[in-house]
Amino acid sequence: MPDTTVVACGFTDAIEGPVVDRAGRVYAMNFGREGTIGRLDPDGSVACWHELPEGSAGCGAVCGPDGRLYVADWRTHTIFAIDPATGERRVHAHDPAMHQPNDLAVLSDGTLFASDPDWANGTGQLWRIDPDGTSTLVESDMGTTNGIEVSPDERRLYVNETVQRRIWVYDLDAGHRPSGKRLLVRFDDHLLDGMRADADGVLYVTRTGAGVVARVRPDGRLGRDVRLHGRDCTNVVFGGPEGRTLYVTVADTGCIEATRVATAGRSHAMVGNAA
Repeated sequence: MPDTTVVACGFTDAIEGPVVDRAGRVYAMNFGREGTIGRLDPDGSVACWHELPEGSAGCGAVCGPDGRLYVADWRTHTIFAIDPATGERRVHAHDPAMHQPNDLAVLSDGTLFASDPDWANGTGQLWRIDPDGTSTLVESDMGTTNGIEVSPDERRLYVNETVQRRIWVYDLDAGHRPSGKRLLVRFDDHLLDGMRADADGVLYVTRTGAGVVARVRPDGRLGRDVRLHGRDCTNVVFGGPEGRTLYVTVADTGCIEATRVATAGRSHAMVGNAA
C-alpha cells in the first residue's frame, strides 16, 4: 500500500522542482505544458501561476532566505529569481558554460549549489552560485549529477548521480568550498533524482522507476522507503504544518503526492514557512 495521498494533478510528465514558499504554497514545474509553474494552495486548489520566458523550462527550485523562488532553467543555462508575492522575475545567474542546470540547494546566506548533468555523455558538473549571482565551477568530469542538498549544519554537501546511482558527500568550509569527497551510498538498481534533507540530516531521495523515496541517514544507512502511487518520482520538498509534510512530484502521473513525516525539513526553519 502507498504511504502517500495524491494532492494535485494536471502537470506534464516533466513535473519537477517542487518548492514551498513562506506562506506554505507549493509550486512545481510544467503545469499543463512545458515552461510554466503551477501552484498548489493550502485550500487544495491548483492552477498555472507563472510562465517562464519563451524557450525556457524549469527544473529544480528552492526558496531562498529572502523568500524568493530560485528556479533552474535547464534550456538557457539560467537561474531565475521570482518573487512569489508579485510574480516579478529576474535573472539571478547565467553561465553558458553550464550544460543544463538541474537541481539546486540553498544555504542560509543565499549561496546556491547547482547540479549540471550532460545527459548525452553521461557526465556532469557541480557549480556554486554566490548571493550576487557569480557562478563558479566547483567540479567537472562527474557522473550525471542531479539531486543536491546540504546538511542542517551546512557543513556537508550531498550530490547524487542519476545513472551511476551514487550519492557523494563533501565537507564544506566557512567559504562554502567543498573538499574531502567520498561515497555515501550506492544503489544497485533504478535511477536517482532529486533529494532533500530533514532537520536530522536524513536525506529523502527519489528513486525513479522504483516508485519510492529512499531515506538515507547521514552515515549512509538506509531507513524505510516512502512508497508512492506513481513510479517515476522526480523530486521532493518539505512543507505543510510544522514543515512535516513531504511533497513528491511524480512524472508518470503528472501529480504531486504527499505524506506526513516525523521530522521537519531542513529548510523549514531557514525559510520561515508560515504553514
